[in-house]
Amino acid sequence: MKIKDIFKMGEEKAWEQFVAIRFADNNGEAYCPACGCVEPYFITTRRKWKCRGCHKQFSVTSGTIFASCKLDFTDILAAIALFVNAAKGISALQMARDLDVQHKTAWVMCHKLREAMGMGSDDVMLSGDVEIDGCHVGGHVRPENRKEDRKDRRLSENKDADRRVVIALRERQGRTLTFVEKTEAAGVQHALARVEPNSVMHADEAAHWDTLHAYYTTTRINHSEQYSDGYACTNQVESYFSRLRRMIRGQHHHVSPQHLHQYSTEAGWREDTRRMDNKALWEKLTGAALMAPVSRSWAGYWQRGAA
Repeated sequence: MKIKDIFKMGEEKAWEQFVAIRFADNNGEAYCPACGCVEPYFITTRRKWKCRGCHKQFSVTSGTIFASCKLDFTDILAAIALFVNAAKGISALQMARDLDVQHKTAWVMCHKLREAMGMGSDDVMLSGDVEIDGCHVGGHVRPENRKEDRKDRRLSENKDADRRVVIALRERQGRTLTFVEKTEAAGVQHALARVEPNSVMHADEAAHWDTLHAYYTTTRINHSEQYSDGYACTNQVESYFSRLRRMIRGQHHHVSPQHLHQYSTEAGWREDTRRMDNKALWEKLTGAALMAPVSRSWAGYWQRGAA
């Protein structure tokens, strides 16, 4: 979606676009999100509805992830366009400058969109050929200048406390599921919980993946010798890690362990939808955001202080 087209449509057309997407399952006609009444009154002066049944007032964003958002509708649509048009993600600082809003406003908006990206993934089960691997993120320990002062950074006691492992399960020609743990070995339990029993698992030579052989048909690839033998490989999940690394290094520069799971989810969503055009991505994310409930993590963020 082009930013120019969004601002050319104006605030009224942007609001109508929200209504059409929010109430698409009722042919664009508003209904009460509380009781489901399909014949509410429309309050023209406030651009809200009042339910005939429960008498509650609601707007087009009520009950969604954009509830209580003070931005204009054109700004929200433009923020979504900026977000999806950036192949490697967009920093909150850059979005704040493009939209002429505070950094905190842009930062919360980006996290709300990341939350919408992950909605519905908790119940997803993978099947067929599934690749698994882990990627260490954050917690860089700078080596000492003098050789005699340097420590072995491979040892756990010499690693930074902020270092985490993003574990990815990727179904070939399917979805990517991500998890953030302190060790790569924790990925075994995630595989057992999220991969169908009759699937084929593909992993590298790491010893902790040996457990998978007891539950799945498992192929292994030794990366010290080759990266693929034509069937056994983890190239698809490595493609996801490449996108995640470039997104963090090139755009965000630093991601705290507290929010790493949202950034990893964003990279997975971008990887899974990389073949879609920008307008389709914009429509997909806008629809997902308007279908997502009020955020438990970001609603009231302003009053709660730094998360």
